[in-house]
Amino acid sequence: MQSSTVKIRGIDDVIAFIDSRPGIVGRAGLIWWLALGGLFLDAFANSALSAGLGPMTRDLALTAKQVALMTSFASWVAIAFNPIGGWMADRWGRIRPLIIAKLLAVIGALLVVFAPSFEVILAGRFFVGAAYGIDFAIAMAVLAEFTPVKLKSRLNTWQGMWYTAVCANLLLALLFFSWDVGDSIWRYSVAATAIFAVVILVLQVSYMVESPIWLARKERVVEAAAAMTRIYGQTFAAAPVEERVPVMNQARRGLANVLLIFRGVYLPRTILAATVQIGQSIQYFAVGWYLPLISAALFGKDFVYATIGALVFNIFGIFGGFLSPFIGRKLGLRRASAFGFAAVFLMLLILGTFHGKMPLWLAVVVPSLFILFHSGGPGANGKSLSSLSFRGELRAGANGIIGALGSIGAAVGLLVFPIFRESYGLEKTFLILSIVPLVASIICFVIKWDPTRTTINPDTEADAPQFKDDAAPSTLDPAIGKAAR
Repeated sequence: MQSSTVKIRGIDDVIAFIDSRPGIVGRAGLIWWLALGGLFLDAFANSALSAGLGPMTRDLALTAKQVALMTSFASWVAIAFNPIGGWMADRWGRIRPLIIAKLLAVIGALLVVFAPSFEVILAGRFFVGAAYGIDFAIAMAVLAEFTPVKLKSRLNTWQGMWYTAVCANLLLALLFFSWDVGDSIWRYSVAATAIFAVVILVLQVSYMVESPIWLARKERVVEAAAAMTRIYGQTFAAAPVEERVPVMNQARRGLANVLLIFRGVYLPRTILAATVQIGQSIQYFAVGWYLPLISAALFGKDFVYATIGALVFNIFGIFGGFLSPFIGRKLGLRRASAFGFAAVFLMLLILGTFHGKMPLWLAVVVPSLFILFHSGGPGANGKSLSSLSFRGELRAGANGIIGALGSIGAAVGLLVFPIFRESYGLEKTFLILSIVPLVASIICFVIKWDPTRTTINPDTEADAPQFKDDAAPSTLDPAIGKAAR
């Protein structure tokens, strides 16, 4: 028997329905996991060169500065494409830019696979960085907009997916090594990225549906109702025009729209999310990304032993990443980040002070705990904080700006580690880098905003920055849509 039609008057009705859902199932669940699949691809593409970095360095006779440029180049490119992706998503919707990102990822992977020279590899890494920058800004917004309020800490699941992708790369590297492909093993890892990118591209084209929250924030109520009908398997219809409720605080300008995140109540939220994003990016991409090289320094130059060592470290990342939603629900995203940064600082201090003097078991435990505390704490929270702290038409743009700042942190981390390691040695490099989580932890303890510890809804809050031509406030029952979105 067909259920009755649900009338949609505006954004509050869309939010209220999504927040009333007991879980993320059906077509909504498929869309949610496909968005996560895109983030898996981003991690897979970013870590593809990591597993084979040693062989690649020998294969192409790369200098330390060339390694630093090559590994950080995608992050430098992502700095520009994070806000571009946010702008695209706020202007065109969520789905089209996600598809564009997958096409760029395929192009970038193919260029690297068949690259005859270092310069062509850089060209391929440009497309990888563009795809990463666009995708992360938008995919996190999609996850936020399809997640009921009581499950919003589940956004941190992306961190577990990241480390799953890294471990998958390491396992594939061991498989390719068994094929006796020599120092060209890195090309096989990147080829696997191209294949996976095509698969995700086809699935997203086939099954993704535009975000009803984005459509409703744009006052495209008819389209929002049609999207909800496709997603949730029951009939939705737009209310008659005279019954529709104008969107409160609707921002209507380009750059000025994005700059709202640096005003009023949004400013401390932006500082907090940016601090977590920058801090975690520097510490991960300066240490975590180079774990195969660190593992080689600990266990010797043999490729198999070094790769297995890196795999052991990153398994702790899977555990911490999938535990992150639980930690965020118990502590809140802000406190989870603060305590996580403090624990990472301690691990880097131990590595910097006692590396080379520790027994083998401790040399395995400390980097493993570094990854565990990073992934369970701040690793996921920067993107989750930015996705949950701003109203709908600012969400992807905010993710883009804060993601760009995080990409700067990633680029700095990737750039400085090989240079610092060559100049100062591994121990002093760890000590220098320990300053980052220390400062980030202090800032997280000072700023008190936490979207998982408030009833404020950014889509309906009255004191959010506005333009003089903003639409009139919503007249719906204020109890509707109370949760932060």
